[in-house]
Amino acid sequence: MAELRNFLSDVPAPAAVGHRIVHSGPHLTGHTLIDARVRALLADVADLAPLHVTPALRMVDAARELLPDVPHVACFDTVFHKDLPAPARTYAVPERWRAEYGLRRYGFHGLSYAWALQRAAQALGRPVDDLQVVLVHLGGGCSACAVRSGRSVDTTMGLTPLEGLVMSRRSGSLDPGALLWLQRQHGLSTDELDEALHRHSGLLGVSGTSGDTRDLVRARAEGDAAAALALETFTLSCRRGIASMAASLDRLEALVFTGEIGEDQPEVREEICSALTVLGVRGGLLVPELEDLMREGLRRIDQAVSGVPVLVVATGETQQIAVETRRVLGM
Repeated sequence: MAELRNFLSDVPAPAAVGHRIVHSGPHLTGHTLIDARVRALLADVADLAPLHVTPALRMVDAARELLPDVPHVACFDTVFHKDLPAPARTYAVPERWRAEYGLRRYGFHGLSYAWALQRAAQALGRPVDDLQVVLVHLGGGCSACAVRSGRSVDTTMGLTPLEGLVMSRRSGSLDPGALLWLQRQHGLSTDELDEALHRHSGLLGVSGTSGDTRDLVRARAEGDAAAALALETFTLSCRRGIASMAASLDRLEALVFTGEIGEDQPEVREEICSALTVLGVRGGLLVPELEDLMREGLRRIDQAVSGVPVLVVATGETQQIAVETRRVLGM
């Protein structure tokens, strides 16, 4: 509250506030004004993305208290994936689980994907609704998404942001039988599993030292075998995710990287792309200066001789929240 109050004292009075909310739950399918009903619905789904929704709601409450006379808009990462085809959103579990418990795949990083898709279309000189691309958001959380004709048709994250690619501190997909085994044979509690899978796994879990790819690239160069294994596990996971997303397209017209790792870790991009020749993706990527990328917003980094175009888009979640907030309010 104090930090937000100090921030507001230094900026022009806002006409509206846009909030990034990772999970919309089953009842909210579009970006929307926050009122008492919406606030209650979000509290009900906080357990589906505890690392994100719980702190976000604390910020919502603080902002609504400090700015009671302006509209507050919830912008959801799940909305980009709201029209996932039935096979892509369905888990192969008993019907009761799906009907009564609402067990389904939602997908995340939608605000990032919406921004990256528009920028990629501009760079390629193609209309969004005519593109078939795989978008990859690599940051603290990591996912991939298949887009056909402007719509998400498949994505690696599921009911929660824990599924899919190996991440900085999150495990990504894991054999569900392993969790049952850990509970039965080793007595791990739900809370212990939750803490380990969300905070002590991923790159950190494999390397034992860091969840930051910059640290791991340096450590690998100095001969750290665990750092090398962490990076190899991570890039293999990314390639698997990209290939699985390409399976939901008729053709792959571009591969687009975004997110902090996606935009600022050329070693990771190169290791992913150089081993994706089966999809027509090539290595030997150009390495734009980060300052230039941040200023221009995007760069095409393949050699443009043959193969699938590879682009890097500067992360634009904040800008997309502004776009969606204005759209909801008719600004």
